[in-house]
Amino acid sequence: MAGIKSLAKDTAIYGASSIIGRFLNWCLVPLYTNAFAASEYGIVNYLYSFVALALIILTYGMETGFFRFANADKEREDPMKVYSTSLISLAATSSLFVAIVFLCQGWLAMLLNIPQHPEYVTLLAATVALDAFTAIPFAYLRYCKRPLKFATIKLVNIAVNIALNLFFIVLCPWLDSRYPGCVDAVYSKSVGIGYIFISNLAASLLTLVMLIPQLRGFRYCFDAALIRRMLAYSSPLLVLGVAGIMNQTIDKLLLPVLIPDHNAAFTAIGIYGANYKIAIVMVMFMQAFRFAYEPFIFSQNRDSNKTQSYIDAMKYFIIFSMVIFLGVMFYLPILKYFIAPSYFEGLKVVPVVMLAELFFGIFFNLSLWYKLTDRTVWGMYFSLFGLAITVIVNVLLVPVIGYMGCAWGAFASYLCMMVASWYFGRKYYPIAYNYKNAAFYIVVAMLLYGIGNVLPIENTILLLAARTVLLLLFLGIIVKKETIPLPGIRRK
Repeated sequence: MAGIKSLAKDTAIYGASSIIGRFLNWCLVPLYTNAFAASEYGIVNYLYSFVALALIILTYGMETGFFRFANADKEREDPMKVYSTSLISLAATSSLFVAIVFLCQGWLAMLLNIPQHPEYVTLLAATVALDAFTAIPFAYLRYCKRPLKFATIKLVNIAVNIALNLFFIVLCPWLDSRYPGCVDAVYSKSVGIGYIFISNLAASLLTLVMLIPQLRGFRYCFDAALIRRMLAYSSPLLVLGVAGIMNQTIDKLLLPVLIPDHNAAFTAIGIYGANYKIAIVMVMFMQAFRFAYEPFIFSQNRDSNKTQSYIDAMKYFIIFSMVIFLGVMFYLPILKYFIAPSYFEGLKVVPVVMLAELFFGIFFNLSLWYKLTDRTVWGMYFSLFGLAITVIVNVLLVPVIGYMGCAWGAFASYLCMMVASWYFGRKYYPIAYNYKNAAFYIVVAMLLYGIGNVLPIENTILLLAARTVLLLLFLGIIVKKETIPLPGIRRK
């Protein structure tokens, strides 16, 4: 149980930075949806889909590889040698990536349907390269169990990004309209959404500066034999990561292909992307859990009671996920105002996307079997399988039901990946998860969600009050079933 408490503590700290940071970034959504047309906001979502893919490729699974070899018992590698080798490898590949993109920016801009703005490509490439390189110093902070410093740097990055967005998108236009010419040195209206990318790059540069202490104080060395072993371990994770991120972004990349009118396609991406942001609470929890879970499973591998720790981790993940699902869906009449009213037509994607993220979270928990047994190639198989499902569902449904086809594609993909990982995991690394317990919480939560949706209450305040009672009922069931002690109440 001590391991679970440690996991919970680290998840809370990582989660605080993730939740606060994502919430602050979330607050930029109404800014973007009011400042830019849906087609312009769609371009932002479209380009950041490529950014997410490029980041996975440029880190090529080295974060997990670092944890694997820094904690290795058999190989007995020096953790600092593993760290140094990883840093040098990522620095070289990131620098090469920026050089290639700079030389080909015009051609890439045409390929991405933004021929008038090749500068967007260069800005995003530099940002991706910086973020890829700093992934290892952040992993090192997690390895050293320094979640507070990790969280602080992440939050400063987000704060700077938000401040610059507000400066360029709100303050500068306001000053320019009242005092023409006063901000000409730093602002041009024609840049438009480009300021989103400029702000992101500046924040990433500052992050690199703040991580300088993690880049000093040790002897740099590059072990060619070690990097070959790390790449052999991590290369399936690269394919897994590419397939995984493609599962999340392929819908946005396919929309301009499946919808011939590019303006209509980018508008659909904008509406879908804005409403996807409402489901970000589930994604935030997933990210926080992931940051704590990878170091946790490798450290628990030495514990004699490790299996129970894995079982408990799965149980509490599902419990908290269902609480988050009900919280978002019950209070959607309020949360929807984080986006502009012109985007409300896409609210129907929120429950589908949140359930998809739940399936992905369970899949991530189940994935420990192939990571601990060094069968990472299975992660590649599952991700490619999920990607195939995503593409098939999108191709079939998007031409018929538009961006809702994207949401159902994610739902089907993650569900199939979850089931496949569970099926094969029973053979290679059997863990006696409490399936009845998990099914109980999911079924009860979905029943309460259904009841909350069909309540014949038109007054919004009364409806929210009734849904609050349903949410408290779910929390009460959890407390009773898990025998969680409450302050001032003694259990016999």
